[in-house]
Amino acid sequence: MAGPLDLITMGRIGVDIYPLQTGVPLPRVETFGKFLGGSPTNVAVAAARLGRATAVITRTGRDPFGEYCHQALREFGVDDRWVTDVDAYPTPVTFCEIFPPDDFPLYFYRLPKAPDLVIHPHELDLPAITAARVFWMTGTGLCAEPSRTATLTALAARAAGGRDGQVATVFDLDWRPMFWPGGDPAAARPFYRAALAHATVAVGNVAECGVATGEREPRACAEALLAAGVELAVVKRGPAGVLAMRRDGTTTEVEPHDVEVVNGLGAGDAFGGALCHGLLAGWPPERLTRFANAAGALVAGRLACSAAMPYAAEVDALLAAEATE
Repeated sequence: MAGPLDLITMGRIGVDIYPLQTGVPLPRVETFGKFLGGSPTNVAVAAARLGRATAVITRTGRDPFGEYCHQALREFGVDDRWVTDVDAYPTPVTFCEIFPPDDFPLYFYRLPKAPDLVIHPHELDLPAITAARVFWMTGTGLCAEPSRTATLTALAARAAGGRDGQVATVFDLDWRPMFWPGGDPAAARPFYRAALAHATVAVGNVAECGVATGEREPRACAEALLAAGVELAVVKRGPAGVLAMRRDGTTTEVEPHDVEVVNGLGAGDAFGGALCHGLLAGWPPERLTRFANAAGALVAGRLACSAAMPYAAEVDALLAAEATE
């Protein structure tokens, strides 16, 4: 791909092993489907489905599942040039149970260590990261070394490179307590604050915003994220919809979409890819948030994550249908 990429994401990759039966406990499931997974990877896939030039910075094991990740990325149109192998660790797999509408337990197999946490600062293509129109990183990338230093190095280089050509630097708050020693939010908060100082957009649910800010009320969360340095704070409130607040005080609240939930696990990643798409398009907050919310709703009604990411026409159709109701 010539020129700066629309979006570079950095962080988790793996293989999702999802039951093909819903409402069945994992010990009784007989058939499974295999899908590309990992939140920042799914975000890159989601944005590619919307026509954006995307890539992901991550690492896999040197094993068949690692080969599958490369194959799937290419099939989705995501650049895999910065996906490298780690000899010491296997490619992670993740199992889930599916109990709609709101219970989707996850079981991560990332021991003794996930390859995507072995991204070293010296391996980064900092000029490409700086030039990308949108750069997306996650809280999980801060949970262990050397990934933590690599992530903060990427953010610092991007900030030092100036804003010429840049649209946004997005921090997906992505709180996964099982990845942090002791699962202690207080231990994570200094690293979250260090990342927020370089981000221009923060996005997360209320619990994740609480880890970053110590606040628990959505508006207070948004205000604290803005005070920490970002220009746009997006707080996902589940059944209460989405709150977006800009530095200038502009506030947008979007109601949730009425959807029959099949698997809610990929909705946030679809939201993220669509959010990047809207940021790249220069949309105002209301249109941006509505489009992202609709993309997430579509994926919540589907089984897979990466393979379920919608095309722009599908999102537009959902929004048009609701506008006529």
